[in-house]
Amino acid sequence: MNKKTVRIGTRGSQLALFQAELTRKKLLEKFPETDVEIVIIKTKGDKILDVALSKIGDKGVFTKEIEKDLLDGKIDMAVHSLKDLPTSLPEGLKLGAVLERGEFRDALVCKDGRTLDELTENDIIATSSLRRKASLLRYNKNFRIIDIRGNVNTRLRKMEEGYCDAMIMAATGFQRLGLEKYITEIIQPEIIIPATSQGIIAIESRTGDTVTDELLKGINHAATWDAAEAERGFLHAVEGGCQVPVGCYSQFDGEHLSLTGFVASLDGTTYLSDTETGSAVNPAVVGERLAQKLIARGAAKMIEAIRTS
Repeated sequence: MNKKTVRIGTRGSQLALFQAELTRKKLLEKFPETDVEIVIIKTKGDKILDVALSKIGDKGVFTKEIEKDLLDGKIDMAVHSLKDLPTSLPEGLKLGAVLERGEFRDALVCKDGRTLDELTENDIIATSSLRRKASLLRYNKNFRIIDIRGNVNTRLRKMEEGYCDAMIMAATGFQRLGLEKYITEIIQPEIIIPATSQGIIAIESRTGDTVTDELLKGINHAATWDAAEAERGFLHAVEGGCQVPVGCYSQFDGEHLSLTGFVASLDGTTYLSDTETGSAVNPAVVGERLAQKLIARGAAKMIEAIRTS
């Protein structure tokens, strides 16, 4: 390929910059003749820090401004946490590649080192996710749960200052930032099913940009791509998002795929979960079949009731 400058768009948080820098590193390893620049773009989700994510709306709260610059040609690709990327992308954009998946589960961070089983109704647990809240209330209906926003370090500071006793966050964020020491417990998916595509770094690109396509083809991780296809197929078919307690995770065994997902009421009292298995050759189809299972059991009505409440 001829030498060119590739511009990567990203949010400005420490974790987002880590993900963009990792993408830059992968590109330079594969295409050392290419110059790669990182461009920081502020999103709506970065500007509004005093409102719960579920109240802002779930259509591109962390991606819209970056996608506009991508469509306008100001950047060549955009790096996101895939769980922040809506399943329906703006016309002219596509999911171009994914990097190898990190830890997909959630983590408990407790300032005095207790595990989830040791927390009581006297403790305050902070999370920004309706999915985690519903799952926690299902685990213990007496838990006291409050909202928290901000990057990893901001949330750690809030906890240390007494805002809460414990937090639930994606484990991969702590691991990528070298903050594993703060993790009290990795929470098994039997207790909290992860967010769709949690732990996956996504690179979004323009349709028809063949030069960028060649670059992304060189760094795409095939097994993680299949997992993303399965999980996003489920989320798209069930029509879930950050305003709904919903999640899923995939497991591969050769050509065999197992996908487990759930939809719940906000208080966790109604909880629909199921597993679908099938061929890893068509992962999105397995995701769609799992969604249809839950829809047949009332998931669509539950989601509609949550969104109109």
